[in-house]
Amino acid sequence: MNEHLTIGRRDMLRLGLLGGAAMILPPGALAATRPVGAVPRTPARWIDGDAPSLSLGQTFGVPWPRGAVRANAPLSLRATDGMPLASQHWPLATWPDGSLKWSAHALPAGIAQPSGLEVVPGKPQAPAMPVLLRENANEVEIVSGTTRWRIPRKGNAIITGAWSGDRQVMGALSLVASVDDAPENGRRTLFTGRIDGLTVEQKGPVRAVVKLEGVHEGEGRALLPFTLRLYAYAGGDHLRIVHSFIFDGDPARDFVSSIGLSAAVPMAGAPHDRHVRLATAAGSLFSEAVRPLTGLRRDPGAAVRGAQIAGKAVALESIAAGVRPLLDRIPTWSDFTLSQLTADGFSIAKRTEPGHAWVDSTAGTRALGLGYVGSPVGGIAMAARYFWQRHPAQIDIRGAATDEAALSLWLWSPDAKPMDMRPYRGVLGMEGYDAQNEGLAITYEDYEPGWDSATGVARTSELTLWACAATPEAERLSAMAQANAVPPQLMATPERIHAAGVFGPWGLPDRSSPMKARIEDQISNLAAFYEGEVDRRRWYGFWNHGDVMHTYDSDRHQWRYDIGGYAWDNSELSPDLWLWLTVLRSGDPKLFRFAEAMTRHTGEVDVYHLGRFKGLGTRHGVQHWSDSSKQPRVSNAIYRRIFYYLTADERVGDLMRDLLTSDQALRHVEIGRKVPGAERKPLSEGIIDFSFGTMWCSVASAWLTEWERTGDKKWRDRLANGMDSIGRLKRGWLAGGAPYDLATGRFLGEGDKIGISHLNAVFGALEVNVELLQLIELPHYRKAWLDYCRWFNAPKAEWEAAFHEPYRGRNLREGHSRLTAYLAHETGDATLARRAWTEFLSGDAGLGLSQGDPRVTLTGAKVIAPTVEWPHVSTNAAAQWGLAAIENLALIPDAVPAQD
Repeated sequence: MNEHLTIGRRDMLRLGLLGGAAMILPPGALAATRPVGAVPRTPARWIDGDAPSLSLGQTFGVPWPRGAVRANAPLSLRATDGMPLASQHWPLATWPDGSLKWSAHALPAGIAQPSGLEVVPGKPQAPAMPVLLRENANEVEIVSGTTRWRIPRKGNAIITGAWSGDRQVMGALSLVASVDDAPENGRRTLFTGRIDGLTVEQKGPVRAVVKLEGVHEGEGRALLPFTLRLYAYAGGDHLRIVHSFIFDGDPARDFVSSIGLSAAVPMAGAPHDRHVRLATAAGSLFSEAVRPLTGLRRDPGAAVRGAQIAGKAVALESIAAGVRPLLDRIPTWSDFTLSQLTADGFSIAKRTEPGHAWVDSTAGTRALGLGYVGSPVGGIAMAARYFWQRHPAQIDIRGAATDEAALSLWLWSPDAKPMDMRPYRGVLGMEGYDAQNEGLAITYEDYEPGWDSATGVARTSELTLWACAATPEAERLSAMAQANAVPPQLMATPERIHAAGVFGPWGLPDRSSPMKARIEDQISNLAAFYEGEVDRRRWYGFWNHGDVMHTYDSDRHQWRYDIGGYAWDNSELSPDLWLWLTVLRSGDPKLFRFAEAMTRHTGEVDVYHLGRFKGLGTRHGVQHWSDSSKQPRVSNAIYRRIFYYLTADERVGDLMRDLLTSDQALRHVEIGRKVPGAERKPLSEGIIDFSFGTMWCSVASAWLTEWERTGDKKWRDRLANGMDSIGRLKRGWLAGGAPYDLATGRFLGEGDKIGISHLNAVFGALEVNVELLQLIELPHYRKAWLDYCRWFNAPKAEWEAAFHEPYRGRNLREGHSRLTAYLAHETGDATLARRAWTEFLSGDAGLGLSQGDPRVTLTGAKVIAPTVEWPHVSTNAAAQWGLAAIENLALIPDAVPAQD
């Protein structure tokens, strides 16, 4: 007898429908074109409140109600006083009727920024000096005012040169790295980045973008593939650089010992006119000349000292006669290093030249990560965002006393221990599934030999590179460092975003009753608690920054950083989504940047970008790649969408696009392979077991995003295929999952068995379904989803009366209250609304409102533990509580009880 799944005539008929989703969908199922209405008032504000003292150029996204604006309609910006602003705009997404859903807007760089602005209809005003992009067969040249950058299409230089006016202030800029063959005392191989491809993505007039792709090469090896984007803004003398690389080495033998960028800087003038600047803290600089004229035994003169401190040229004849003939007796300092090896300490040292001793200069805690070298006739500054947060980082200046200096910014310091990407643990006799399940039972870690590989994870860093016409004044350099470290960000107001009807069920803060006020306080306290824990617990480091821990150990008064699945959270139960919804409704700048750092981490480090796990993410663990459960629920695009649309960030757009075929990885990665006693019938080639929530909804979020970004109906059809086939199963969503045809995107079989999992709806399933049901009208799918919302948290008696099947306990009842709330909202059922709030306020398998505010207890400067009333901190519970609180308030606000 053939044990393989057979596809019967009914399934073949269903598959035959796949020629086009229009054959599946009833007439009008894809929202008909609506008449374009009045453009709503669209204010935007700086998230920090005041306009920044310096903006390095600004890009932000704005949502539009369905039917309000044509996709190709011109839009512009004006200040709140009505003054037109130079700007550039482009569409990010459209609604099914073709109207604009999201637009992106760019403002020039500069110091005079409006305190607030509005997006209005009309042709945008061009900048006085637009950024220009010129192309030829060999290179691209970007011109912004008097600054020019030349970018080759091929070769080992990322930029071949930079000019300020007629003077070249930078030679070649290269990507540099090194790899050791052992974690200690290994042989070091040097690598240099090689460009393999260049794409011009935008040409101005406000914003120009060039994308470079390539790989690092050295001694016959090619490693660490990279993607680099260069951004130029009108009015700016700088490039924003977004640097992404993938670790594709062998963790057992490839120990990355440095990675960064290095620029050649032509030096001119006398040594006392050459200057080094290092940003040590907000408003503070390490400012020195290559040959110091201050502090000498003989005074060169107050004007001379003042000019050197200010970075100005010192005329030889202005130096005191008693000093002038002795200048050559003053040592010149050619090399400088700022090393930030931990989050709490940096040191600066310098030396006169190689072969001589280093001299300690100063030290501090957290450097802003900007370095400059140059002279009164020009130089280069370079800075890295998250410099101290992603330690070990370093800035090196070499050869400042020679004709050509080198300014290197290391994202991983060559003076630190090499990256050790090896597994943190041994096999411990866990070669087989039975032993691995025993390990899961004791440490919550799903271990499997060979599945804890870091090969394929990535990291993205943000930098700024300035071409300076002269040594900038201290105030200007401090502003540059601050603008890079904490970039100003414009955001449409929460009220305006909410009015557009995007991102599913969320609402604005509502404190109109005592209970609502309590819930709102807890929403704010909970997010602030986690944002604060990052610094209290020092959740920093190159590979760790942006993530949070999963569960707290109240005995050790420590998060369980070393206990299997209780360590790094890796997006478990949607903290990313919870934080972004909190940002949408508040516009809070600290939470915006907290969520941004999490997005940068979870989309890069917790996800595989090449190899056998490409497109899948790793479940929570001691290392971000150590758990053997590789799933789309972690790589989920729904965790990236909000940041992408608020900022138009191209890198995050790439990451979501990379997930379009992530379901295909499950051909050879069977997620349920270890489930004890699970019935696993062999399936035909190209057919896999696929759950509706943790798998299908996760990849559906990528298809939804691609459909609205491109208008490509291929992705709409694939969504509709999945929805239609789930809706046709006997048990619908209650089946939990079904055999899935990877070629067609349809679920197969009868779906006549109930299979409810507490995880199926807690990785963005509600949020993506709300959006899908707004866009694609399939009544049988809608019914299937609402049935699931009705029955997951249903009382035992109701369940058994309806299904005549044993009622099995439900986990995460508190978090799933938002499914009941959604059903109540859709049906207008007041009884269900009351049930939803009862479920939420029960605290059952959740956080519980009555368990106290999540604040920490301090003894001196030492964090001891969360409060006694809130000792069992779990990010799972926190994220699900936060989502349920926000969404229940939005869906059924009138049913909130007067008191708990």
